[in-house]
Amino acid sequence: MTNKAELGLNEHHQNEIINYMRFARSKRGLRLKTVDSCFQDLKESRLVEETFTVDEVSEVLNGLQAVVHSEVESELINTAYTNVLLLRQLFSQAEKWYLKLQTDISELENRELLEQVAEFEKAEFASSNKKPIIDITKPKLTPINEGGTTELLNKEILRLQQENEKLKSRLKTIEIQATNALDEKSKLERALQDLQLDQGNQQDFIKAHDLNDLEDKVAALKSEFQKTLNDKTESQKSLEENLAAAKHDLLRVQEQLSMAEKELEKKFQQTAAYRNMKEILTKKNDQIKDLRKRLAK
Repeated sequence: MTNKAELGLNEHHQNEIINYMRFARSKRGLRLKTVDSCFQDLKESRLVEETFTVDEVSEVLNGLQAVVHSEVESELINTAYTNVLLLRQLFSQAEKWYLKLQTDISELENRELLEQVAEFEKAEFASSNKKPIIDITKPKLTPINEGGTTELLNKEILRLQQENEKLKSRLKTIEIQATNALDEKSKLERALQDLQLDQGNQQDFIKAHDLNDLEDKVAALKSEFQKTLNDKTESQKSLEENLAAAKHDLLRVQEQLSMAEKELEKKFQQTAAYRNMKEILTKKNDQIKDLRKRLAK
């Protein structure tokens, strides 16, 4: 298993190096096959006789030298150009972000580092049948005709758009909460009004019932007084006193009725339903004030 820290790079860059080494190995293999074919062609075309003179051997070797020299030179030139293209890709990406890369040419002949690369290659490609082939299809480089500033602005615009969407979503949630709070407050106010209306109806019923009783009593007293007045003149003073007493009773009952109404209202205000209703309305008013402040912000 390859040690990812061998070359001191992260996994992504190390995979890029492996892809490049695979490409270089492929090109090297092709060139070696070309050199081998040069020797094979020489064997088949020139080495048909059993004996050769010194001049003939020299001529054969000179011809082979020229062919091999041409192949090796072509491969070296192509390798140099390939490395230039690779560096160009890296520098273009760096310039896109206004970076300036530097290279140390002396490190290219560092034997220790070269041996380290050789060991790395050996570990990576020693058993090609056991290791899966890494897909060398990579995404294309970002076009270099666009300035780095443009991409930075695009990223900032995208970030601001995402943040704007989050704020819109949050505002919508707050609006929904505020609407729900207002609806709940309206329901509680209507419920309180219904309770107060029921209380008023109950008080009106009690008052009307007592007044009817008192009116009936007064009417009876008046009738009795009139009958007594007609029957006995002597008892007129006594009847007048009874009438006054009845009036006093009426006033006392009315006073008792007023006190009963006040006591009933006091007891109602002390009930748990009234206190809970009042507490809920207070909390809802505080929530609505808080939501209005947050909406104003």
